[in-house]
Amino acid sequence: MTNSIEDLEEADCILAIGSNTTEGHPIVGLRIKRAVMRDDCKLIVAEPRHIRLCYYAQQWLRHRPGSDVALLNGMMNVILSEGLEDEEFIRERCEGFKEFKKVVEEYTPERAAEICGVEADDIRRAARTFATADSAAIVYAMGITQHTTGVDNVLSLANLAMLTGNLGKEGAGVNPLRGQNNVQGACDMGALPNVFTGYQPVTDAAVRDRFEHAWDVDYLPGNPGLTLMEMMDGAHKGDIDVLYIMGENPVISDPDVEHLKEALDKVDFLVVQDIFLTETARYADVVFPAASFAEKEGTFTNTDRRVQRVRKAIEPPGEARDDSWIIAQIASRLEYDMGDVSAPRVMDEIASLTPSYGGVSYARLEEGAITWPCPDAGHPGTPILHIEKFTKGKGLFSPVEYKPPAEMPDEEYPLILTTGRLLTHYHTGTMTRRVRELDELVPRNRVWVNPADAERLGVEEGQEVAVQSRRGAIKLEARVTEKVGEGVVFVPFHFGESPANALTNPALDPVAKIPEYKVAAVRILTGKSMAGIEYSISTI
Repeated sequence: MTNSIEDLEEADCILAIGSNTTEGHPIVGLRIKRAVMRDDCKLIVAEPRHIRLCYYAQQWLRHRPGSDVALLNGMMNVILSEGLEDEEFIRERCEGFKEFKKVVEEYTPERAAEICGVEADDIRRAARTFATADSAAIVYAMGITQHTTGVDNVLSLANLAMLTGNLGKEGAGVNPLRGQNNVQGACDMGALPNVFTGYQPVTDAAVRDRFEHAWDVDYLPGNPGLTLMEMMDGAHKGDIDVLYIMGENPVISDPDVEHLKEALDKVDFLVVQDIFLTETARYADVVFPAASFAEKEGTFTNTDRRVQRVRKAIEPPGEARDDSWIIAQIASRLEYDMGDVSAPRVMDEIASLTPSYGGVSYARLEEGAITWPCPDAGHPGTPILHIEKFTKGKGLFSPVEYKPPAEMPDEEYPLILTTGRLLTHYHTGTMTRRVRELDELVPRNRVWVNPADAERLGVEEGQEVAVQSRRGAIKLEARVTEKVGEGVVFVPFHFGESPANALTNPALDPVAKIPEYKVAAVRILTGKSMAGIEYSISTI
């Protein structure tokens, strides 16, 4: 996020796109509601489904799944054609504008409407609302990134923010909402295949030299590693012998589940480290019982770059141990002594090797959270990025053309499946489905079907149906609702006994290598046509 969560309340306009904020990020959703309740803040929601946030929106743009680039280019076409762009910001702080403008000029509201399904006049209205606001913020989540064009989607949002001068000031910015509580912190700490901590590239010899010296090793590899999906494909091909999975449940969360289970079966040795015996842990040769957040010391870095203390409240049960202790024990068996891995000592090492965390320490965190970049002990932290100038050079406009999703509906699979979360459950249900009260609220999975589609298919509310894609099929209950558009169905992904990701497409964004969870071609089966479909992963 370029801005902070609290800063959303200062916005005069908020564009929430690809984010079911009130259910996926309810605290951020409350901030958006507060902003809208000021009366002078206008909310635009761009989302294929009618979500709760739509009730607070001045305008809801129901675009087709996977058509974000066309919608955004259409809005920016209006901004340019009506002279609503921030000319000074573009001239002083940006580059690549001519190439970008040439592409956007081809996306008239009428052309964009044909692609995304939003009326041309609604595109014009949204563009004017966003461009004329004194400060306009963009909020997005995995509805933007989980596409084969996810990088293009993000670049388009950056284009919109730069075009209207909405960076480096209060109530503005490009603000991605991370999918889990410490995703930002994990990435900051180098849990990516191409960087060390603080996004320092492994390909940089000077960076490697610094880490080699700090860790007292002779050599660190300079070649980027594999992403998650590349690892699983490698395991499926027999190229990977050992997998070590920490705090992740890919048997439920990854696309094309059958392919993934085959990959796990093929590896010679699988280690899983988690707080419960998850569906993935059942495939493991060794399971390490880890401590939960309440049972260990440390820090989380949340979605707006805020580093916060986590304080141990209770002792871990049974044989459960702190993650760092487990890792250090494995390292010692491999004849490497990690030394003191207590949380304060780890924080000291982070500060010494990570420029953006240079001024973060336990002593300071005891007084309150710190937002990086915080380069030294005297620095207050940086809630808003890019004030007066960009961190690195000038803002680069990117000419982005619309590309369709990897898999589109056809006669055999005529519906578009999109997936997401519910407020009641969290991610793969590892924790929330063990809470009786939550599971009683939503005890089983349902597919949301538009009434017109339901009538055509002979589907009634509450009926058991099957949803089938080219990769698999699951049985679940039908929910007939106008909250999804005609031709689109929605399935939450929390339920191991009817996992949405048995259906989803593993096609990857070519740059970020993120799968296309949000668009897959499916069909609905009823009655005798469901014979033989028995999908079940034993729940715990």
